[in-house]
Amino acid sequence: MPDMKKLKREMLKMQREMEQAQAEVAFLSAEGSAGGGMVKVVASGDGSLVSVRINPDAVDPEDVEMLEDMIRAAANDALKAVGELVELRMSAVTGDIKIPGLGF
Repeated sequence: MPDMKKLKREMLKMQREMEQAQAEVAFLSAEGSAGGGMVKVVASGDGSLVSVRINPDAVDPEDVEMLEDMIRAAANDALKAVGELVELRMSAVTGDIKIPGLGF
């Protein structure tokens, strides 16, 4: 029979490590880009967009749709990259256990 006190200590330790990791991921960020760097987006570990930078050469009043596509692609690229960073950090605590609601 497993030592319940030891098991409880291990669970409390993992809980503290999860709380610390969740606090840390809020400070993670990643950049995504599209159009050869014409549009750059930075996303944070909490899933929000921090910044959007658009090279003035990317602005063509005759083709706004292309700019919209580049913004969307850069945002998705940044969100994917920061999601991978969050998943990597959280897996350091949880191992292979997938916990719903963590990461992207």
